[in-house]
Amino acid sequence: MIGVKECSSDEIDPVGTNSYQMITGDDSEEDRGHWDKFYNTGSYIYGKEPAEFLCQHQSFLRGGRALDIAMGEGRNAVFLGKKGMLVEGVDISEVAVRKAKRLAMENRVIMTPIIADLAHYQIKPDTYHVILNFNYLQRNMIPKIKQGLKRKGIVIYENHTMDQLSNRVGQHLRRDYLLNRGELKELFEDFEILVYRETNNGEDAKASLIARKP
Repeated sequence: MIGVKECSSDEIDPVGTNSYQMITGDDSEEDRGHWDKFYNTGSYIYGKEPAEFLCQHQSFLRGGRALDIAMGEGRNAVFLGKKGMLVEGVDISEVAVRKAKRLAMENRVIMTPIIADLAHYQIKPDTYHVILNFNYLQRNMIPKIKQGLKRKGIVIYENHTMDQLSNRVGQHLRRDYLLNRGELKELFEDFEILVYRETNNGEDAKASLIARKP
């Protein structure tokens, strides 16, 4: 394992309806080909650096087992690996998983990739110290996330909110894959809320949360 370099704030935001549709949770089996086609580029669509929210709060990553839900090209999963965690990353796209494996090899970290449709994926109960969920909303997965965490385990969750519909790049998003104001905090009201914020910079309207299982 190599040392962790400082996170870069130079995140790549994809442009266009399809790209934002991709990250809103519509991972049905018939769309697998769409995601494969979307990720089939020479570059990493979202870059290789971790999400800004994860980078800002990396002090919560203290080893153990981790699961990255809808990991895409693996930028966050690889970051967890560089922090010394044993990481599993799940995504429906074989192309995305292949790129995530390549990114892990570049960084000399071990990451276990899983190709699966999250609509049917079962999280192993009482297994993980950290579970990530970035840019993916499947409300019926929330109880599975809670069950999958060990006692005192941490969930790090970030997704667009309804306010994204007012932003230039979010006007065509499906409402059922966007969080209502305050909803994310309510979904984890039985956890200890460590960090919570809702922001809108005119490009991205997001709710971001870190919570600890009792």
